[in-house]
Parts: sequence; C-alpha cells; structure tokens
Amino acid sequence: MSTTRPTRPTPTGRRSTIGWILMLGALAALPAISTDVYLPSLPAVAEDLQASQAATQFTMSGMLIGAGVGQLVIGPFSDRYGRRLPLLIGISLHVVTSLLCSITPDIGTLIWLRVAQGFFNAAASVVAIAVIRDRFVGSEAARLLSRLMLVIGVAPLFAPTLGQAIAGAWQWRAVFYALALIRLLLVVVVWRFMPESLPPEQRRPGDPRQVAGGYAALLRDRHFMALAVIPGLGLAVIMSYVVGSPFVFQDRYGLSQGQFAAVFAINGAAIVGSAQLNAALVRRAAPVRVLRIAVVVQVCCALVLLCIVLTGFGGIVGLVAGLWLVLGTQGMIPANASVLALHHYGHMAGTAAAVIGALQSGVAGLVSPFVGLLGGGPVAMVCVMLAAAALTLLVLATGTPAYRAGGWRERDGMEPGPTTTATGTEEREAEQVQAQGPDQRS
Repeated sequence: MSTTRPTRPTPTGRRSTIGWILMLGALAALPAISTDVYLPSLPAVAEDLQASQAATQFTMSGMLIGAGVGQLVIGPFSDRYGRRLPLLIGISLHVVTSLLCSITPDIGTLIWLRVAQGFFNAAASVVAIAVIRDRFVGSEAARLLSRLMLVIGVAPLFAPTLGQAIAGAWQWRAVFYALALIRLLLVVVVWRFMPESLPPEQRRPGDPRQVAGGYAALLRDRHFMALAVIPGLGLAVIMSYVVGSPFVFQDRYGLSQGQFAAVFAINGAAIVGSAQLNAALVRRAAPVRVLRIAVVVQVCCALVLLCIVLTGFGGIVGLVAGLWLVLGTQGMIPANASVLALHHYGHMAGTAAAVIGALQSGVAGLVSPFVGLLGGGPVAMVCVMLAAAALTLLVLATGTPAYRAGGWRERDGMEPGPTTTATGTEEREAEQVQAQGPDQRS
C-alpha cells in the first residue's frame, strides 16, 4: 500500500494551503500579538501603577507561565472534543480578560489577568500545531511550520508600532481594547471558515486516567522530552530580549517609542527571514541536520553579542547587529525540533503539542524574569539569552542522537522527500512503515 501521496497538501478541496496557513498563523500569532502590542507600554505601565521594573516585566513572563499550564489542559481537551470547540472557548475568554486588563487598578491584578490571558491563549497555540500534525508529517510538516513563522513574524514587525500609536493616543489601557477587538474578529473567522480537522473516529477518550497515561508515555520518552524543551529554550532567548529591550533601548540608550518599534521590527525581520530559509532548507536536508547546525551557530552568535555589550563595540549599532544575528538563527530551531518530537505521536497530536507548548511557555516564562532580577541592563539581557542558547545545545547533544553518526535515519521519516499527507488509518500505517519506536531512534 502506498503511504504517501505526492499531491499538494490542501486541508480541504476548496481552500488553498496559503489560506489555511494564514488562518493558522493568525491563531499561532496570538501570544506574540498579546506580547508585542503591549511591549512599548511597559515603562508607562511601571510609572502609572507605581511598579518596579521586575514586576512590570512579570506581566509578560506571567502570561507565558499561564500558557504553559493552559496547554496541558487544552491539549487533551482538543484530542477529545476536536480542535474547533476549545479554540472558540479560549479566544472568547481572552476577549473578556483583555477587557478586564484595561481597568486593572494595580500591578498585582494585572499580573494575574495576564496569567489568565496566557491560559486562554494556549487554545490557539495548541490547535495551530495540532491541526498541522493532523494533516502532515515529516519534512512537509517542518516546511509548513516554518511558513507559520512568516505569519507569526508579522507581529514583531508591526505590533509594537501599532501598540505605540494606540498608547500614544489613548494611554496604555487602550492597548487591551485593541487586543479584545482582534480576538473578537478571530472568533468570527474561526466560526465561519475553519473546519474541524480531527474526525470523531480519531478522537481520544477524555478519561483522566487515559489522559494521565498519555502524558506519562510522553514523559518516559527521553528523546521526545529533549526535543520538546528546545522550543521553550528558544522562546526564552526571544523573551529575554523582548522583556529587556524596552528598558535597554528606551531608558539606557534614550530611543523614543517610535525608534524602539523600528529596532524591534528589524530584529523581528531576522526571525521571519530565517524561518523562511528553514522552509527552503528542509526540502533538501533533514530537519535534524538543519537543527543541529543552527543551534551551534546561535551559541557562537550569542558569544559574539556578549563581547559586544561588554566592550561597547559599535555602540547601539553593534548591539542591534549582534541581536540580529542571534535572533536570525531562531527561525531554524523550534519548527524542526517540534516536528521531530511530534513525528511518532500523530495519534495524540493535541496532547503531544500541549507538552511542547507548555514547556515552551513555561521555560520561557521562568527564564526571562532573570533579565529584570539581574538588573535589566544590556549585560543581563544578553547573559540570559546566551545561557538559554547554551542549554539548547547541551540538551540537543545529550538528550538526543542528533550529533551521533546515524542517529536519525531515513526510515524515521525525517529525510526530505515528496510532500506527505496523512489522515486516519493511512497515517497510522504510514508511521508504522516510516518510524521505529522512540527507543530505537539511535
């Protein structure tokens, strides 16, 4: 029996892949939008609510921690009830929390509301990844995840400028009205245009013991866990930059909000560009090959960046250039690590995606506050970024066979090849042919 079909992957006969990716990308970009629209307002929030820099930065990190918890809950829920229902509930409740954030009286309340926002944001993150795994496997899944990064990357390019314009005209609280409106529009789009990608016959029972059993199986797979934590460490690199950059560029270097938004867009373009380069590379090389090179390059670039901030070489131009190099490798890391982790778990994609998402949000949420705790300056920001990048290399080298000869073979389905789509029984048969068990990968 043929296990692949060399056809252009389209989720439905009437919808193009481009339209599908745009929709999923808009959903996956919700956390980035929630972060980046609000980002230029951090100094104003600290002043208005009489809060410390560290406490204000935690309104960003707290959202990531909430997202980590939310994905563990929503992932199995989406495997049981399908993708649409948890997505609609999550986005709708995000509208409510955004409105509550706009009237918050103190920093403590704002932090808890941002944690709740992260929890409900998790529905969009889990569903976007799970839907791709419902439909695609191998290098094609890596390519499509990289295309998602193009849509997600639009947020860093334009969201800070939008947030700065809104806050400049109506103060920082108006930013949350804008977030509520964006999510309300997405509710309408999902309700009207997004079909269900998980048929009833493929759904998993929602019994707590079976859910716990699914998580236990993932936790026992050391290769899966190593790969699943890598996107979290990658997001920690980005979030350490995100939470530190407003204070570094605006307070330390004296940039205006508009100038800061321009710098943020330049660095956002680096992430977007590298993600699209990754989409082209995985057509010619296995995702694991791209991943293991990108991780090493990122560590080297982070070391160069640390030298720049310690010596002051090049001033603000040198700092921006160094950040561009570090962030420019990031687009080649999470998509490939996620595809490698999900490859053997198509039968429980929502739960597996939830673990990846929870680690991604949780690790980043725990690591990024160290920027503020260490003083919030350029050295603190870069040191945390370097530490996260170095940990990524350590995890990949010790937790997976990525750097061992023959660690991944073509039979694991990770070598480039024809476009693959897989659903239902055909997907399971394809995986049985393509993949060995997790303990046989090396």
